[in-house]
Amino acid sequence: MLPLYDTIPSRYPAVANWLLIAAHVLVFMFELGLSDRELLRVLFTFGMVPAELTAGPPAPYWSPLTAVFLHGGWVHLIANMWTLWIFGDNVEDRMGPARFVAFYLACGVCASLAELIVHPTSTLPVIGASGAIAGVMGAYLAMYHHARIVLLIPLFFWPLFVQVSALFFLFYWFLVQIVSSSLEPSLGGVAYWAHIGGFVAGFVLHRLFLPPGGRAPCDDEGALARAWELPPRGGRRVRL
Repeated sequence: MLPLYDTIPSRYPAVANWLLIAAHVLVFMFELGLSDRELLRVLFTFGMVPAELTAGPPAPYWSPLTAVFLHGGWVHLIANMWTLWIFGDNVEDRMGPARFVAFYLACGVCASLAELIVHPTSTLPVIGASGAIAGVMGAYLAMYHHARIVLLIPLFFWPLFVQVSALFFLFYWFLVQIVSSSLEPSLGGVAYWAHIGGFVAGFVLHRLFLPPGGRAPCDDEGALARAWELPPRGGRRVRL
């Protein structure tokens, strides 16, 4: 089930969202240029290693923030940036560029701390923007729960396009994180508690980053709604 886009257009250019995506891509390009030994050093220095933070000084206390910009592979990076592209522009639309960047980084730190609290003795580096992006999704749920998300569900070789409410999709996503966290020993490799912590932080804290008086959201779904009604050129469309 792959989200493709939402039905809320942005009123303002999503400058900060694109700059964050560019920053993540540039850091990953830097990672690709490192030798295996150099990469491990970077991951253990700038990724968050819970055991190092809980064992006392010396420890890289910046790591809960810098870990957000590291990724473990192309799939990890693309999945995160795709999700940020879908949800980030609308959240920035309400907050403004500077406040959105501050919010994004704050959610990333909260996500790292959630993983630290649950797994304080882990010696594996926690990396990735998933927790920060989960915070963006939490804020999106709070501000745009009335929106609709278009999903691609591949049925064998026949694509199924389904339009669901943002409330349904994000609640389902959050439920999957909770269930997966209980199966963590068998799944491994994914910081589900960072996802959960980031999502909750974004949902709860987003109001602190809204400008005084607020920026008016664009609630006109007309263009995309009309596009949705066009006959599909392949596959099938379902509205739920």
